[in-house]
Amino acid sequence: MKKIGLIITLFGVLWSCSEDTYVPVEPQDLVFETPANFPGLKYDLSANPLTDMGFELGKKLFYEGKLSSSGIISCGFCHEQSSGFTHHGHTISHGENGLEGFRNTQPIQNLAYFDEFTWDGAAIHLDLQPIIPITAEVEMNETMPSVLEKLRNSSEYPELFNRAFGTPEINSERLLKALSQFMVMMVSSNSKYDKVVRQEENTEFTALEAEGYRVFNNKCASCHTGDLFSDQSYRNNGIPYNRKHPEEEGRKRVSGYVSDFYKFKVPSLRNIEKTFPYMHDGRFGSLQAVLDFYSDGMVENGGEVDASLIKEDGTLGIDLSSQDKEAIIAFLLTLTDYEFLEDERFSEY
Repeated sequence: MKKIGLIITLFGVLWSCSEDTYVPVEPQDLVFETPANFPGLKYDLSANPLTDMGFELGKKLFYEGKLSSSGIISCGFCHEQSSGFTHHGHTISHGENGLEGFRNTQPIQNLAYFDEFTWDGAAIHLDLQPIIPITAEVEMNETMPSVLEKLRNSSEYPELFNRAFGTPEINSERLLKALSQFMVMMVSSNSKYDKVVRQEENTEFTALEAEGYRVFNNKCASCHTGDLFSDQSYRNNGIPYNRKHPEEEGRKRVSGYVSDFYKFKVPSLRNIEKTFPYMHDGRFGSLQAVLDFYSDGMVENGGEVDASLIKEDGTLGIDLSSQDKEAIIAFLLTLTDYEFLEDERFSEY
């Protein structure tokens, strides 16, 4: 009788875990509000409606080690919130087996306003971007089928997918859409700069910050334009060729065009105070070093240096005095959004 009872009990457990027993849950819509000083969205929310359950699933997946071959490396491993979702202290990213790539981790913020991603634009849709780090040998070193199998075999993910999407089916489309829902909500728009331009809370620039904003608009805003602080183009900024990474060709790796050699995506400057080190290979550890490079360090690097960085006499660089640099740095610090960097909605714990 005990054996029969055990068999019945086990049958009951297996039956309770079948797909038919999952009760559909009605997720609640999340409201996405575009800041008054921001441009229009580029991410199509109608194709992936934001919900509370979808967001929470995306957040859990973002910090989930199962997305990597070792079960340890997660998206959040290289994107730390306090550092503007960059890999703090690392010039270039490292992942599984201690392997290093050849690029500096980019911040994750305001991605819904962009339509191409990574330093060379290899990802042309936010839903597709996570595939690159998941499958890269030097990052998470996994395959999508293996990731899906691990999630399907887990005790919790079928129910979480059921809550987010109405059934417990776990597939790549749902996985990627959940990650996108989390990343789409990661909007950084409440820095001192934002409050000044929106005339909120009686916030004003100091005299030095205001001077920095003026110099910035005159010297830097042709590339770092608008309130996203990027024109989303690819440019060769005359950075010396890095012989340690001969595989690096910039945008040319994607386009195949020789003219795109050593062109990189113009990065946003939001939270720039926290996202050091800088440039595609993290070679500069401070904003001062970056500005010194633009005034005195640019070179011919084998590619076509952007015309905006060539002076009338043919030399490279931007004319910046020490006072200009001090003022620009003061302004750049107003782009730090502490509300975003401390927002518990995006934190791991």
